[in-house]
Amino acid sequence: MNTTRIPAILVINSGSSSIKFAVFDDANLSELVKGQIDGIGSHASFKVKSPDQRIHETITWPQELAPQDHNAALKVILEWLHDVLSYVHIVAVGHRVVHGGAVYLEPVLINDSVIHELESFYALAPLHEPHNISGIKAAREVFGDIPQIACFDTAFHRSQSFINDTYALPRALYEEGVRRYGFHGLSYEFINSYVQRFLPAYFGKKTVVAHLGNGASLCAIEHGHAVATTMGFSPLDGIPMGSRSGQVDPGVLLYLMQYKQWDAQEISNLLYKESGLKGLSGGLSNDMRTLEASSAIEAKEAISYFVQHVQQEILSLAAVMKGLEVLIFTGGIGENSVFIREQVMQGLQWVGIELDAGANIDGAQILSTTSSKVTCLRIATNEELMIAKNTHNLSITRIPEPLGA
Repeated sequence: MNTTRIPAILVINSGSSSIKFAVFDDANLSELVKGQIDGIGSHASFKVKSPDQRIHETITWPQELAPQDHNAALKVILEWLHDVLSYVHIVAVGHRVVHGGAVYLEPVLINDSVIHELESFYALAPLHEPHNISGIKAAREVFGDIPQIACFDTAFHRSQSFINDTYALPRALYEEGVRRYGFHGLSYEFINSYVQRFLPAYFGKKTVVAHLGNGASLCAIEHGHAVATTMGFSPLDGIPMGSRSGQVDPGVLLYLMQYKQWDAQEISNLLYKESGLKGLSGGLSNDMRTLEASSAIEAKEAISYFVQHVQQEILSLAAVMKGLEVLIFTGGIGENSVFIREQVMQGLQWVGIELDAGANIDGAQILSTTSSKVTCLRIATNEELMIAKNTHNLSITRIPEPLGA
């Protein structure tokens, strides 16, 4: 009997109460399965799908039997892989880490000193970084000496110039780390590499990528490098999102503190959980699909606000590059909403964008007409695959020990 097992890469994305994961064949980086555990510590559920979206497994636990922490949740995932995906063995683990600060410009092989440094970034991403590190620690406990790689959402943006990396605040604050880090970098890195490989005629041009989803941002890419992005010090900046505010006059926050006596937690809850599409729609929904289906005036106004701010930021980023040749839609909304793409593109006809309505309805890759001055594309992002690629490349090359080792 042949007992040879396929070497595989496990990709982990740890959230506050969830672990998303995917498994890739290490030889060709084809996806084997993808899944997640939600509701860690309460009424947790576990779901796994194959690449064709066929459901492998669905489990919902009562609270007393649910995994109570990330370590327990990861063990559930590993037990499932051992029992059901027994023909693979994990040779490396790749982790999505939201914040790499100004230090990490590319993926890094994890060791104790790297973890210690990443823990120092908790103040920069308090809602994300601690959970990313919890996932890393849980995986290290389970896997021992298997190479584990940290892939950063901020790294792609480290090519920005000082002007696009700073705020008009005292330089001492910039040196302390108060700067425009940008996020969704793994998505932008994937789109950039996809264009280079499969659409080389458009690679290197003045490009704006619109990553539109529950979290949303845009990035200007020129000559294959990020030059500016809409998110800044935190994932709150830029355009409105599902429940995040996007750009807000700092005076509003001063008003809430000084005249309404709101504390930091109340303001954080407002900006992260009660604003954006949810707030604009009067609490109707943070989901664009629900808003598009609604006849409520609040839903229509929320959509209009979102579309206008996407258009504004496209033009703002074009101004940084002094031109616009390619516009790419990605993310859950960018890939799937015919209406939002139509509204954004039609509102930019005056800058030379011409929508091919039929191609847009069909979800084609090229959304613009042949005579459009700006080529508009629809490309599905794949952050997990980007992490798997980086993990594969770094784990097999065994680069020198990272900074601080």
